[in-house]
Amino acid sequence: QVQLVESGGGLVQAGGSLKLSCAASGRTFSYQFIGWFRQAPGKEREFVATIRWTSGFTDYAEAVKGRSTISKNNAMNTVYLQMSSLKPEDTAVYYCAANSGGRWRRGEDYDYWGQGTQVTISS
Repeated sequence: QVQLVESGGGLVQAGGSLKLSCAASGRTFSYQFIGWFRQAPGKEREFVATIRWTSGFTDYAEAVKGRSTISKNNAMNTVYLQMSSLKPEDTAVYYCAANSGGRWRRGEDYDYWGQGTQVTISS
């Protein structure tokens, strides 16, 4: 089992920045990727970014590429998502998830999920 706890969400004005954290505990050695997904009201969950725990490989959705940076602190078992130039369309509940397999862009590839943190961007 892997437990994930997100934090750092909030209300930010458009153009601002936010840093989300995902703290992992439990069988943390068992996962390959920690990813971020988001789900806006009335929309499907979508991939945001992911990082491979061992190599640091990263991948981003086009919607956030160039505005977001995913990083990790191995010692603290924590993954971060730094977002800048935020837009109202970034408003969503952001979830982190852990994946023990080799694919990383689909939600169904992830085995463990956090409870989510709300990000609201005002115009």
